Amino acid sequence: MTLGESVPLDDRGLLLGDGLFETVLAVEGELVGLAAHLDRMAGGCAVLGLPPLDADLAGRLMRSALARIAAPRAAVRLTLTAGSGGRGLDRPEAPAVRLLATAAPSAKPVGPACLITSSVRRNEGSPAARLKTLSYLDSVLARAEARGQGADEALMLNSRGQAACAAAANLFWVREGRLFTPALDCGVLAGTMRARVLAVAAGAGVEAVEVRETPTGAEAMFITNSLIGVRAVSTLDGTMFGPNALVERLAEAVG
Repeated sequence: MTLGESVPLDDRGLLLGDGLFETVLAVEGELVGLAAHLDRMAGGCAVLGLPPLDADLAGRLMRSALARIAAPRAAVRLTLTAGSGGRGLDRPEAPAVRLLATAAPSAKPVGPACLITSSVRRNEGSPAARLKTLSYLDSVLARAEARGQGADEALMLNSRGQAACAAAANLFWVREGRLFTPALDCGVLAGTMRARVLAVAAGAGVEAVEVRETPTGAEAMFITNSLIGVRAVSTLDGTMFGPNALVERLAEAVG
């Protein structure tokens, strides 16, 4: 394993997107839900055939990055690349992964989000669709499309036309008092905040269903990730959603 704040020109993460990342919320110097993020990265390493994650080292790097900034609320990013390699696709026989951590102030968004359905599709058949890999170009393009239309975020469908996620968030909607979210095999990242929302809903006796469909007939909608928590959606492709008691309860419960 190699460390450092500079990335050499033969780094596989730089050249091929061969690697993983996690973004962790820090509040008043505390990394929120760190264990869940590191567990997800460790699982991603196993899927991608990378060496096991050194969780202790990862935590130290993230805390060191956080200590360099003065912000009550921050986003701390841990990046793991497959390390240096020669030209082409094949990894070295024993890759030496590279770990880097950065931190930046991160204010919580104010107000609900406006969404449009992006023309960029998620490939639900790709392992990368269910991992937080360094290959995020589809999400970059979907977000740019949303911004170009004056929206905050993009809803991404998969190749079967089913709802998958937002460009950088998981997706939920409410219909007839029930909570719905796309199933993981729709090409969905198993978000740490997604898991928290499902757990809170179960504890409150709210039925939550993982589905393979579009949010037709939704009465309310929200998006989640570790930085925004639960953020209500105000419009999707011009359809408006008002305040919803269940969304507000969930937002308050997860903080």
